[in-house]
Amino acid sequence: MTEDFTRTLGLRVKTLRTQQGYTQDRLCAKLQLLGCDFTRSALAKVEVGQRRLYPEELRALKQALQISYEDLLE
Repeated sequence: MTEDFTRTLGLRVKTLRTQQGYTQDRLCAKLQLLGCDFTRSALAKVEVGQRRLYPEELRALKQALQISYEDLLE
């Protein structure tokens, strides 16, 4: 992943999260229930483009936000 893609994906995650009314803590709790050990700090770094997402984290985000991969990667 390029830095631009990482930053763009992070902004997309933040947009989708806020559109659904989730706080970072609440989304992380949902991710953890899905078996994805994701902290609020990690999510904050993703949202500002300082941390990349692993494939299993993308899958968990898709499930937690109940969206398609297309919505997430748009």
